[in-house]
Amino acid sequence: MHRYRTIAGVGAAALTTAMLISPVAQAAPSSSASTTSKTSKTTTPTTRGELVRVQTRHSLLGTHTWYAQTFHGLPVLNGYYAKHTDKAGRVTVDDGRLAVPTSLSTTPTVAAAAAAGTAKTSLATAAAKAQATRRSGPAKDSPAQLSPTTSQRTTLAVLGGAGARLVWQVTGTGTAGSMQSVVDASTGKVLSQRSLVKHASGTGSVFSPNPVAGLHDENLTDQDDSNAAVPARAYRKVKLTNLDTSGKLQGAYARIMNADAVTSPTRTFTFKRHAEGFEQVSAYYDITQAQLYLRSLGFTDVNAEPQKVETNTIPDDNSFYDPSTDMITFGNGGVDDAEDQEVVWHELGHAIQDDQVPGFGESEEGGAIGEAFGDYWAVTMSEPVGKGFDVPCVMDWDATSYTDGPSHCLRRVDGPKTTDDIDGEVHDDGEIWSRALWDIHNALGRTKANKVIIESQFGISPTTTFAAAAQHTVQTARVMYGANAAAAVRQAFVIRKILG
Repeated sequence: MHRYRTIAGVGAAALTTAMLISPVAQAAPSSSASTTSKTSKTTTPTTRGELVRVQTRHSLLGTHTWYAQTFHGLPVLNGYYAKHTDKAGRVTVDDGRLAVPTSLSTTPTVAAAAAAGTAKTSLATAAAKAQATRRSGPAKDSPAQLSPTTSQRTTLAVLGGAGARLVWQVTGTGTAGSMQSVVDASTGKVLSQRSLVKHASGTGSVFSPNPVAGLHDENLTDQDDSNAAVPARAYRKVKLTNLDTSGKLQGAYARIMNADAVTSPTRTFTFKRHAEGFEQVSAYYDITQAQLYLRSLGFTDVNAEPQKVETNTIPDDNSFYDPSTDMITFGNGGVDDAEDQEVVWHELGHAIQDDQVPGFGESEEGGAIGEAFGDYWAVTMSEPVGKGFDVPCVMDWDATSYTDGPSHCLRRVDGPKTTDDIDGEVHDDGEIWSRALWDIHNALGRTKANKVIIESQFGISPTTTFAAAAQHTVQTARVMYGANAAAAVRQAFVIRKILG
């Protein structure tokens, strides 16, 4: 079973699920450590609270233990502490704890129900406004993707750092995934709202890797999910491995959660693309292949469990990974998303990072790294089966529904962007990081590059910057493969102006 996937850096449920909580190891800082904060002529005593262990992950170079910061038993949003121990026993720490006044009251003035109501109203207003101005084509993590809230979970928490206060953390779930609202527990004011899902703006094919690349044919179109739209030679018969004996598409590394999940007592799942089962088979196969590849690289503790998946359950030309439910959801607008292996692998990239680092991508640049890795993971996974057809093009079957020819790509990993082009939108800015990863791939080769990239992600902070993550990736390359590899990795980041 997955450990709880974090919300705003520290998952509130992780603090109430007994099996996930353990005392802090001796190498962790004292839970009673305190600091002082000066304001004018007064001094306010502060604390950095207690720590509880969230998870331990094992990588090629060491062990990585993540802790959640708490204050009188309440989660401190975005407060974390990580201890990284290498094979020689050397310990490095990443201390992301936030100061909290010792006098902060943990008794709310605003009731939980009132906070939930305010959050729901605010989300509905944002969704209506965004819908009125929505552009054509798939959205990019736009508030327009908000859907009516079907359930809510409200948890008392602490917002640490400057302006520390008691808050309600409200997680609302709808058909487009989960949204998190932070509401002041004293005033009822909504302080922030954001989507928890990791989006890919497109749909695709479960062929190998998709009909456009497989047949080298940019003229193919969806034709309303028609079987006739794609020639029979685009289909590839594959072996579905690691299935259990239930007769369903569920096994060691993937689990189809659809209410209409297909079954076969002989475990024979053969469908054309118009059938609902086709996308279910594709998602199961793609995720399993990715996990087997990770294991071939030596990573046995990266999302090493059945990844939950739903296919064709939302009408949007959009897909996402939701860390609050540990679920990947694929839409069926345009080309059914799970038909394109690169869409599946992009979303799985988010799940991989979330498993490596609780709350991965809390900062804007961290979120961009998440989108970039998803694109890169899609491309590097499809490279062996893509027959050399425009390998850096991401989701070239899915993109036929919303791009003009002659080439169809949602994004590319070989673009010219540098940090001079940062605009604050995670997909746009992700093209800077994904190009660096692609250059590393070309410099080191697929196997070495992917070992370095996956290994480095264990030690990247949830609130990382491009520069900090790049420096850590360079150091990882140095430890694993020496100075020449580190120089090649560094050069990739220098060209993107991430490092000087």
